[in-house]
Amino acid sequence: MLYNYFAIRLLSFCHIFLISISNILVQYPFELLGYHTTWGAFTYPAIFILTDLTTRLADAQTARKIIFRSMLPGLVLSYLIASSIEVNDSFSWTTLSTIHVMPLRIACACFIAYALGQLLDIFVFQRYRNNSSWWLAPALSTTAGNLIDTLLFFSIAFYHCSNPFLSQHWPEIAVVDILFKIVLSLLAFVPIYGLVLSLFRRKGHFKVLTH
Repeated sequence: MLYNYFAIRLLSFCHIFLISISNILVQYPFELLGYHTTWGAFTYPAIFILTDLTTRLADAQTARKIIFRSMLPGLVLSYLIASSIEVNDSFSWTTLSTIHVMPLRIACACFIAYALGQLLDIFVFQRYRNNSSWWLAPALSTTAGNLIDTLLFFSIAFYHCSNPFLSQHWPEIAVVDILFKIVLSLLAFVPIYGLVLSLFRRKGHFKVLTH
């Protein structure tokens, strides 16, 4: 029981950490082969593989529990991080007492996109989890989750926003981010999923997170 509780807390912390670091990196665009994208595309896809591993090794209910535990802290941290960046990385109590519209949009966008993207990931994974090909469920679920998550996040956060660059280029950045996340997930994170799953199978550990 204690181990299960610790595992859920640890996974929730990993989700919150990845949300936070990705929300920092997403605000620093760069050019990749002539197209605009963000550094957040390197880190955020890992959340979907964590969810897929949780769903496989435990169950969908446990995966959803971790998502719900991570949503509110992710929202608060997203707002605080975005507010700090908006005031040139100078965080203070004055920052807390002032409503920052752009950071609030980013935080709300993250909250909505994370929740719907993760729940879609679990739904798709459950649909294909019994397929004989181990890679099919995580490949399809992470693709679907990244697609809806990225489109929701960029459209809610940056459509007609106060940042001229992001307001103009968010559709291009979103499309490039989606493609990059999918390629990175299929070439790196899905194989990592397979490796971790294989290690658990060899040791005979199943349902390791459920109560």
